[in-house]
Amino acid sequence: MSLVSSRFVETQVDAQVISRLLADVKGRVITPEDADYDAARTGLSREAVRRPALIVRPIDASDVAQVVSLARETGMELAIRSGGHSLAGHSTTDGGIVLDLSQMKGLEINAEERTAWAEMGLTAGEYTLAAAKYGLATGFGDAASVGLGGLTTGGGIGYLVRKYGLTIDNVLAARVVTADGQIRYVDADNHADLFWAIRGGGGNFGVVTHFKYRLHPVDTIVGGMLILPATADVIAAFAAQAEAAPEELSTIVNIMPAPPLPFIPAEYHGQLITLAMMVYTGDVEEGLRVVAPFRQLADPIVDMIGPMPYPQIYLPEDPNFRPAAAVRSKFIDAVDKRTAQVLLDQLNASTAPVRIAQYRVLGGAMARVPADATAFAHRSNRAMVTFIVEYGNHDEAAIHNAWVSQAIAALDQGEGAVYVNFVADEGQARVRDAYPAATWERLTAIKAKYDPTNLFRRNQNIAPKAG
Repeated sequence: MSLVSSRFVETQVDAQVISRLLADVKGRVITPEDADYDAARTGLSREAVRRPALIVRPIDASDVAQVVSLARETGMELAIRSGGHSLAGHSTTDGGIVLDLSQMKGLEINAEERTAWAEMGLTAGEYTLAAAKYGLATGFGDAASVGLGGLTTGGGIGYLVRKYGLTIDNVLAARVVTADGQIRYVDADNHADLFWAIRGGGGNFGVVTHFKYRLHPVDTIVGGMLILPATADVIAAFAAQAEAAPEELSTIVNIMPAPPLPFIPAEYHGQLITLAMMVYTGDVEEGLRVVAPFRQLADPIVDMIGPMPYPQIYLPEDPNFRPAAAVRSKFIDAVDKRTAQVLLDQLNASTAPVRIAQYRVLGGAMARVPADATAFAHRSNRAMVTFIVEYGNHDEAAIHNAWVSQAIAALDQGEGAVYVNFVADEGQARVRDAYPAATWERLTAIKAKYDPTNLFRRNQNIAPKAG
């Protein structure tokens, strides 16, 4: 544990409060004077690098409670970091406290009951690899490095969504540190209102230190990458085929310039392609029959579909790759030929080397959960589209944010609803679009009960209901 200099204490925070924190917290406290401060304050995005006064890495829920109490008593802004993937940079702060859960990686798997208690410092990849030893899995997102905390509290739309629902549909219980510093066990019978809110309402209601997840039998899947030409006919036909397929199949499709990877023929590099990631969970022979028609939509450019262990669906990631990104997303009714052409037209209107129009066909188990069962209520939408630009020059931020905004506006389907985990720094009105009116009213009332002063505001914020 680092020491805090008298100069730092006098200019930033009350010395007695800091002394209590250093005495009571068992984990690491990092200040700007520590050699690893710069590394510790950097998250996924280079656009969200700030200078917190303190970075605390707790090792258990009692540590978290101490930090929450410190923030409440001092008024210092509190940012919660699980994996650091916040699109809006909410997992860090200037002059406040970053509560970095990365050291809390406990995982208790009960293979017989098919349940797991997981701490929120775990990433999706770490959890998935551990569960795979038992031939089990919980569905998360599409990146191994994403932290479980932020992904789960927002919903969780990934490779098992059509078969087993959202991540939150597989949450059985949680431990939550609320704004009063209390550690609460929540489930359908204990603090049921809080349990409802943390399944889709984001980090507004407390710090989740543990989730209890349901596990499913997922061992060898039929999946991997299929790259097809990027034409309106192919894109629309793929979407229709994905929607008609058994719900054992989930897909995530990226229309993008082909990267210069060795397994992609050189003549396609820089040309628009349809890069589909596919997962069929179930009988392998049946899975091979289900994916076969997708190969007939056009001559495949790359075909890596086949039987594989489920964890291999997560593509390798460079831990030092920290791009700046512009992102806009919305739910839509369907990816038909007209919509496919809009996606292509928008991609052709940008000159960014890494520009992506992504769609996910939804439905299945996700859609069968009643809309009011969790704070994630947009369950009837058939697809989700996201425009993404990754760029290296900070001076280009305005250009790329303007393009993704214009591109998503060009899709005139749906009512503008959005998945809260895919909302960037877009303003409060866009946060409201993540929740129907009745859901929003319920969330504001629960916020007023558990966090009346809006201590947890570094998020897609839901303010407490007045009065």
